[in-house]
Amino acid sequence: MMIEKKLLVLVDGSERAIQTVNYVKAFMPVDKNTRIVLFHVFSGLPEAYRDLETHPNCAIALEKLKNQETEQQKKIMAYLEQAKKILITGGFPEESVEIKFHPLTKGVARDIIDEARNGYSAVVLRRRGMGALKRIILGSVAVKLLQSLNFIPLIFVGPAPPVKKILLAVDGSPSSMKAIEFTAGFLGGHDYEACIFHAIPGLGAIHFDLTEVHQLGCSEAETPDTCIEAFKLKVVQRFQDIKKGLIASGFDAGKISEKIITGVISRSEAIVKEAEAGGYGTIVVGRRGLSKVEAFFMGRVGHKVVYGGNQFTVWVV
Repeated sequence: MMIEKKLLVLVDGSERAIQTVNYVKAFMPVDKNTRIVLFHVFSGLPEAYRDLETHPNCAIALEKLKNQETEQQKKIMAYLEQAKKILITGGFPEESVEIKFHPLTKGVARDIIDEARNGYSAVVLRRRGMGALKRIILGSVAVKLLQSLNFIPLIFVGPAPPVKKILLAVDGSPSSMKAIEFTAGFLGGHDYEACIFHAIPGLGAIHFDLTEVHQLGCSEAETPDTCIEAFKLKVVQRFQDIKKGLIASGFDAGKISEKIITGVISRSEAIVKEAEAGGYGTIVVGRRGLSKVEAFFMGRVGHKVVYGGNQFTVWVV
């Protein structure tokens, strides 16, 4: 499935955001359907100071602040041009890379969300405040976007090398399947390697009611081992459909692998460990998943992967 490849790449003037641009250059496919918008929200002079413009005792101080604002604006524009040059030297046509310098209006996160509604296929940003759980800055723009920007895929860029190896963490939910479709449409035909991965939690650690057991494909009389095997068979069948879709989109069948592990305590930890062991640079997860049927809410698993897999780039679809 071919999709429009219009990326909203958030750049804040920092060196780490340049690393985000380098990820786009090294990892994203370059073709005629790809368009990159480098987006910066410029806060400028604080609103509280603007309210003092008519105060006679503040004229000199305000003039200095305005001069600083002008200089800062020039630096940001030079920074954006530098980021654009990186993409062009990486093979993106100059006409496919656009700079958007956006004066702050509602707030950084809200302005980004408004811009994201303009026909983009994904938002790409760095991981500020998105490290291990104990280091999360809850007020950071990244966290706000993860919580609120739910109508478009988010790509959180980590420091892992942007190798063309992708771990597709699937659970069979509609969101998970959309993640697969998005990845296939975006990367198919560009020589990427993909592993379709599913982690089945241990039944002993989770309480299932009878409805959940039936939905997992088991009868009340079946043992946990029998139930897990029945569920594993379902996953294998699902994998075959996913693999067919990837191949149809242009993935090489020889570069698609499959892996199921059972008895895990934490799905998110299992996903991150698999990414570490397999040398993957990018993890793809669904934003929302099955609830009781899959025992864990995949949305939470996806969020935990973003937090716990802080060395990796994580696509949340």
